[in-house]
Amino acid sequence: MSNRFLASTIATAFLLATSLAAQNAGVPKTADGHPDLQGVWTNATITPLERPPAFASKPTLSDAEAVEFEKLQAKELQDEDGKSESPLLAAAGSNGTGGYNILFIDRGTELARVDGVKRTSLIFDPPNGRIPPLTADGAKRTQADMMSYIRFDSVKQRPLSERCLLGFGSTSGPPMLPVLYNNNYQIVQTPDTIMILVEMVHDVRVIRMNQEHVPPDVRKWLGDSVGHWEGDTLVVDTTNFNPHVRFRGSSENLHVIERFRRVDAGTILYRATIDDPTTFTKPFSLEYPFLATPGPIYEYACHEGNYSMQDILGGARKTEARP
Repeated sequence: MSNRFLASTIATAFLLATSLAAQNAGVPKTADGHPDLQGVWTNATITPLERPPAFASKPTLSDAEAVEFEKLQAKELQDEDGKSESPLLAAAGSNGTGGYNILFIDRGTELARVDGVKRTSLIFDPPNGRIPPLTADGAKRTQADMMSYIRFDSVKQRPLSERCLLGFGSTSGPPMLPVLYNNNYQIVQTPDTIMILVEMVHDVRVIRMNQEHVPPDVRKWLGDSVGHWEGDTLVVDTTNFNPHVRFRGSSENLHVIERFRRVDAGTILYRATIDDPTTFTKPFSLEYPFLATPGPIYEYACHEGNYSMQDILGGARKTEARP
C-alpha cells in the first residue's frame, strides 16, 4: 500500500468520523447509552399529508419558494377567519357553522423541513406524495366511516373524536399526524417503557420495549406498540388495533412501523410506514420533524362543559318530530 493511498484512506476515515460526530453533537444520551428522546415536542406544520396538485412535480421547495407559500397560507387563513363557509374551518369540525375561528388554529406557520429542505407533503413514498389507491374493501370501509357523520340514533354511532375517546385526524396515531391545534407531545423514557402523552384528548401511548405483541384477540385503541433500538433509532412496531379505530378506512390488519431519530438537540426526525393490504394497494411512508418546545402540555378537558352530544342528538329528535 502506497503512503499516498494510506494517507488518503486515513483522511477519508477522519472526515467520516468528524461528520458523524458533528451530526450527533448536542444529542443527549440516557444512562443506558441510547439517545434521550424525553421532553416536550411539537409536530405542528402547514405541510399537508398528501402533496397538493399545484406541487405535483415538486416534492421540495427552495427557501424563497417556501416563504412565499407560507405567507400566502397565513393570508388565506386570516382572510377566512370568522367565515362559516371557510373550507379550512369546516375541516376543523365547524361544518359551515363557524364554530371555530383563527384562535382555535395552531398548526404552525412553516412547511416541514427534512434534510435541509422544505417538503410539500408529509408522504415521501410513493414519490408522488399521495396515499395509494384503496382496495375495494378499503373503499367500502371508508364510505361506511363517512356515514357515521350522518347517523344520529345513538351516541355509539357518533365519531370517536366527537365522543372524546380519541383525538381526530390520527393525532395520537400511530401514525401520529399534525392537526389544526394541540400538536404537542411529551415523551418519558425508561429502558423498559416509553410513554408519549398526546396533548389532544390527553391520549397516552405506552411503548413496551423488547417485548412480543399481545395475542391477536387483544385489541387496543392505539394498537399494541412494541419498541426496540436499531443503533440510535427507536423503532416502534404497532399492530392489534381496536376495530373501531380507522386510519383512512383501515382494517384490523393495519400495521404501522415508526422510527424516531434524534438528529440534534432540538429535533426528532419521525418516520412512519403504513401497511394494510386489505385497505391500501401498497404501503406508504411519511416523515417530518418533531421540534422541541418549552411546553408545558396543558390539561385537555374534552368532556367538561361539553353539551354537544346532547345537542346533536336532541336536534335530531326535534328534526324527526317536524311534520
